[in-house]
Amino acid sequence: MALKNTIKVQRAIHNLTQAELAERIGVSRQTINAIEANKYVPSTLLALRMAKVFNVSVEDFFQLDEDVNSTKN
Repeated sequence: MALKNTIKVQRAIHNLTQAELAERIGVSRQTINAIEANKYVPSTLLALRMAKVFNVSVEDFFQLDEDVNSTKN
């Protein structure tokens, strides 16, 4: 199972650069880049801050990408 996101889409909708989003939530631009590239999973606090900036729920831009072939429960 992996976490996928649509942060880049949300940034485009809100006309924000990575740097602008980073400044609003108190992280570096590199952190936003890593989150968008699925190389870093943000803390709950960061996810909630992003949701507030985008005025949506966290589930609107983070989803679990479940492997349909997985046999683990």
